[in-house]
Amino acid sequence: MNFKEEFKKIIDENNIVLFMKGTKESPLCGFSNTVVNVLNHYGVDYKDVNILEHAEMRPALSELSGWPTFPQLFVDGELLGGCDITVDMHQNGTLLDALDVKS
Repeated sequence: MNFKEEFKKIIDENNIVLFMKGTKESPLCGFSNTVVNVLNHYGVDYKDVNILEHAEMRPALSELSGWPTFPQLFVDGELLGGCDITVDMHQNGTLLDALDVKS
């Protein structure tokens, strides 16, 4: 399977995508859990992709995004970043605009 092509398709077809360790119902790392909690705080609908399902998924996504760590949050086809950036944007209010959420 060509994971890069599959990831491009997922990103194109969904406004908000979180590539994470585990699922939004059951995050498998603290960083993924933190981003899930932030997204759930806003009540937005998002696609989650468990990058632990296959060993080739993580290198394929890192090559596609240019970002080495996980989770990775994409909004409207663009990489916002990982946990630290998501939390910073949440704390300074810019995540509201990025997610197009009314406060």
